[in-house]
Amino acid sequence: MDKVIGNLNGIDFTMGETLLELSYLVAALLFVFGLKLLSHPETARKGNLWAAGGMGLAMITTLLLHKNAAGEGIPLTNVWIIMAVIGVGSALGWGIARKIKMTAMPQLVSFYNATGGAASALVALLEYPNAKTGDVGSIFVTVLGLIIGSVAFSGSMIAYGKLDGKVGDITKPFMTYLNLVLLVFTFGLGAYIIFSPNQPADMIWAIYALLAFSLIYGVMFIMPIGGADMPVVISLLNAFTGIAAAMAGFIYSNQAMILGGILVGAAGMILTILMCRAMNRSLINVIIGAFGEGGTAIAHEQGTIKEITLSDAAILLSYSKKVVIIPGYGLAAAQAQHIAHELDTVLAGKDVDVRYAIHPVAGRMPGHMNVLLAEADVPYEKLIEMDDINPDMPNVDVAIVIGANDVVNPAAYDDPGSPIFGMPIINAHLAKNIIVMKRGMGKGYAGIENYLFFNNKTRMLFGNAKDSLQKLVTEIKSI
Repeated sequence: MDKVIGNLNGIDFTMGETLLELSYLVAALLFVFGLKLLSHPETARKGNLWAAGGMGLAMITTLLLHKNAAGEGIPLTNVWIIMAVIGVGSALGWGIARKIKMTAMPQLVSFYNATGGAASALVALLEYPNAKTGDVGSIFVTVLGLIIGSVAFSGSMIAYGKLDGKVGDITKPFMTYLNLVLLVFTFGLGAYIIFSPNQPADMIWAIYALLAFSLIYGVMFIMPIGGADMPVVISLLNAFTGIAAAMAGFIYSNQAMILGGILVGAAGMILTILMCRAMNRSLINVIIGAFGEGGTAIAHEQGTIKEITLSDAAILLSYSKKVVIIPGYGLAAAQAQHIAHELDTVLAGKDVDVRYAIHPVAGRMPGHMNVLLAEADVPYEKLIEMDDINPDMPNVDVAIVIGANDVVNPAAYDDPGSPIFGMPIINAHLAKNIIVMKRGMGKGYAGIENYLFFNNKTRMLFGNAKDSLQKLVTEIKSI
């Protein structure tokens, strides 16, 4: 029998309970330390390992030391079942992560985020019948966990479908009002459940109705959102999953779940706000599903498209002093990150200062370009954030735009009718020379014309980014 070692306010504390609470404290510290390391690409991998270690510690100590109100531990049969499920899930996650391509990383993040939301929603659904009648606090966190977890699940699955090209957009004007009505009705039903004098056993119909409405709202508020706004959506849904996990922690009075959920939720919300600023969108528009709606672009004098040959591009780059590479989703799609690094290495051998300009929302998720280039062993000090690189762009001899589109579009500055007007961009148009690598003249993910292509200083190098870069490296080596 577990030995009682103390008493507080009439409640006995055993050695096992004390060790369990202490392990949760250590786990929380590891979460915070891991999150701190995640703030820089060079230490991000270590941060993941430290945070994972904290979660592993919390899981192991819970299995070994957790006791119910009667002082009984988890039955051995249940322990084996839990361990088997964890093992299967870990094996599947490891296998998927090893095989996934960098171009599909945003989809994978959305899918994993959906599983977290589903887990939290299921916890709330299963624990609601066990709540005490009139226990408003307990029912409140259960209902909130169900709503947020369900929205995170269905919304993340739709986001996954959009990122993978399996789900299209529904941008009808009535969608905003429909989503607002759904949101009000969902929270209205939730409030009814929380303050109802009926026993939870008599309100099962209501909790399942709430589940259905929450799932529908998750689908409907993501459907109108355009693909260019997906980075913000991923951040928001990630915050939702964290908050739902915290609610599950409150249900079980589990400090590790509460602290972990709060950290994820807070980090996700901060990132969402930063992404909103970077995308020139308001957070309220995300919530009601009015995202991706913009004005009508004004007529713009386009000018003439001018191409550049590989030999001319090689000469221009070889005799430059400062070169900035601006990567986008096209770089990821072509799997050209390694050859891009070879290009900057070859140019560095010719005393050319080469850096990478990183836009906060380049690609399909926050940090996509950082992860992509880190995979190719590009030194972290060469990855320069937008705000730091922009003041020096007028001094850059050549800006090479590889697969980026909306994040370098001057329409953000000079077209008040454009959906991206006011969005911070990388000032590629201020460089002395601009080389744009694209397959063709197709529009970007936001579906609007890029005025940079018609700039007098811009030269287009058409073709697959990987092939073009490989030929360009060969040409530069021959000079």
